[in-house]
Amino acid sequence: MSIWGKIIGGAAGFAIGGPIGGLLGAIAGHAVDSYVAETQPDPVAGREVAFTIALIALSAKMAKADGTVTRDEILAFRQKVDISQKDLDHVSRLWDLARQTPDGFDGYARQLAKMFPPASPILDQLMELLFFIARADGDITETETNYLSQVAGILGYDTAGFERLCLMYGNPEASPYQTLGVSPDDDDQLIRKAWINLAKDHHPDQLTAAGLPEEFIRAANERLAKINAAYEDITRLRQQSGSDAMKDTVHG
Repeated sequence: MSIWGKIIGGAAGFAIGGPIGGLLGAIAGHAVDSYVAETQPDPVAGREVAFTIALIALSAKMAKADGTVTRDEILAFRQKVDISQKDLDHVSRLWDLARQTPDGFDGYARQLAKMFPPASPILDQLMELLFFIARADGDITETETNYLSQVAGILGYDTAGFERLCLMYGNPEASPYQTLGVSPDDDDQLIRKAWINLAKDHHPDQLTAAGLPEEFIRAANERLAKINAAYEDITRLRQQSGSDAMKDTVHG
């Protein structure tokens, strides 16, 4: 069953309270009988549902953070998340409900923070999607940056952690060093270690085990590809730099 089926038809199978549970109940109450409800609570499925509901709520409120919700921002969400045609209306309704709910964004973020380790790779995935939506209608505004900073703080990112997120996800033209969270002054061994750790932590299998729904795996694969490409670029640049230095020595 897709994550949308679990959300729309399986609300009774998940013991999720708080604002996430409230939004889950709201969309299930509006749903048609398209899915069979879950009868046995599943901890992994529960994390998947909570992650998805929270992401949609935070995305909708992210899009509204600068006062308006543009079509580009909504399309950006669909660009990163797999939604079948038959589920599109339900997801659109969930987005609208999340945008209109009186609950503040911090309630969703705080509830999510209790379900996942602070500043963990799966939360990195969520933050990347929020940054992507923020960039959808142009540059990230000061209001949107403040919103992202507050969400990140609730999810366990310190100041340095948020600055890393800004470098990695806030700039579509981020350098390969920024993508790996390293400095050009770092030695090869440290950069290789950073790459290995990032590739391991952000591998789709690891994220799936942590509670990332399969509908988000495409975005996870894109992220892993960027990590690997960044390391390849750094390696190539350093090899070229070493080769150029050798030529200068010979010709000198």
